[in-house]
Amino acid sequence: MSKTILLVDDEESILDILEMNLEREGFKVLRADSGAAAIKELRAGCPDLVLLDVGLPDMNGFEVCRKMRQLAEVYILMVTARGQDEDKIAGLETGADDYIVKPFNPKELVARVKAILRRADRSPQGPLNRLQYEGLDIDLLRRRVTYQTNQLELTPKEYDLLTFLVSRPGEVLQREEILTEVWGSEHLDARSVDVHVRYLREKLGKQGAALIRTVWGKGYQLGGK
Repeated sequence: MSKTILLVDDEESILDILEMNLEREGFKVLRADSGAAAIKELRAGCPDLVLLDVGLPDMNGFEVCRKMRQLAEVYILMVTARGQDEDKIAGLETGADDYIVKPFNPKELVARVKAILRRADRSPQGPLNRLQYEGLDIDLLRRRVTYQTNQLELTPKEYDLLTFLVSRPGEVLQREEILTEVWGSEHLDARSVDVHVRYLREKLGKQGAALIRTVWGKGYQLGGK
């Protein structure tokens, strides 16, 4: 079954190019040229991934991202023209799973989209359909996470990151390795990992920092001493 991508950009020429490249790879494409139109498309039928431009005529992409997070669990790839660190961090903090900087090669973007959806489609093999650790319970079939009987509301990327950490308990995982395994690239800004870890800790509550430990100069560790 083909995946659906929602393209959100107010430049028609960019929408045309991206639509052509994505449809060539078998994706179904929806288009929106404003924040309001994007939210309407999301409500009409949840896409598998949203490619969301920061600069929109009616509201900025950060606000749109925040509203989308309240409506649905969907992967959001933020597009920023400036590539400034502030934009990247702001996008991650409002719930974006990843970002890409304009100008970009359409083929690179298609590859990034494929990588995100490929990781989302990974299904557990054999009898393993859940992961558990110290009060954490991850239902891999339903993508549902509970901690000490409380269900956690995670973004898709937060879920991917937590699942990766729980699959490697006690191991010290370097940021570059996490970027490769969870984001599909080691060339992204390592602060993407830091931001998502911070939000995971907040959602885990008082034990968050103890559960996901910072190993200074190296990376992160689930549990351990």
